[in-house]
Amino acid sequence: MTAKFQITNELIQSVIKIAKQAGLVIMDIYKTDFDIQIKNDKSPVTEADTKANQIIYDGLFKITPDIPILSEEGRDIPFEERSKWESFWLVDPLDGTKEYIKKNDEFTVNIAYMQNNLPVFGVVYAPALDELYWGSIEKGAYKSFAGNSFSPIRVKSQLSNPVQLATSRSHPSPKMDKFLAQFKKIDLHPMGSSLKICSVADGRVHFYPRLGPTMEWDTAASHAVIKAAGGEIIKYGTNKPLEYNKEDLLNPEFIAGNMHNIQSLKRETVFDSNNDSA
Repeated sequence: MTAKFQITNELIQSVIKIAKQAGLVIMDIYKTDFDIQIKNDKSPVTEADTKANQIIYDGLFKITPDIPILSEEGRDIPFEERSKWESFWLVDPLDGTKEYIKKNDEFTVNIAYMQNNLPVFGVVYAPALDELYWGSIEKGAYKSFAGNSFSPIRVKSQLSNPVQLATSRSHPSPKMDKFLAQFKKIDLHPMGSSLKICSVADGRVHFYPRLGPTMEWDTAASHAVIKAAGGEIIKYGTNKPLEYNKEDLLNPEFIAGNMHNIQSLKRETVFDSNNDSA
């Protein structure tokens, strides 16, 4: 059993402040010739990952000492313990480490608050771009750019041609190529990190399909944002949303978008009927 709390304006501002503090450290290291290490799962990690993780952990513990924290850099909590949690923070201190290493600015700080294994509040901060998204089911979804005030965001309500798709800049795959080949006409928007899901949430694109591996901390914060913006992330080939705090923290393949638009992905509307690569 764990404590629960209301998503108040004070809490929202506190978490935004924590994300920005992590972003400052990330950017300080970004400007240097930083070292890169390879973790056991073959993914890269930098000093920015570990320092940002500590800032977020300390900040969240200060404002919610009774809420456990699960993060990419602190993932070794037994499922037997995690399975008893009613609420927890799910954190990726630096989502898009590959983009960070390439220095293309498309990386984010992800902080999500989970209740009953569902994302109910999330903050996504892209420090190099100075873009910040936050969302909660009760209060809606918002975006701020370059320090300006927050504006409400919403997913696209209707399909149009060409279909606008966010795609991964660093994780191409033959399976994705096969999926994309089905469309009559598409515009692709390659980008990194949680910015892909956020680009669906703010209506820039219709969908983000991910037909490759991700982890729960990669999606939780932006999942909260897109849900608050009227969208959803569903397991590919189903109508079921992503699940969290599983024994295996690996996500299945998924697609993010407006549920009505996802259900409208039929050959007669957006797919090329002459292409059989379903």
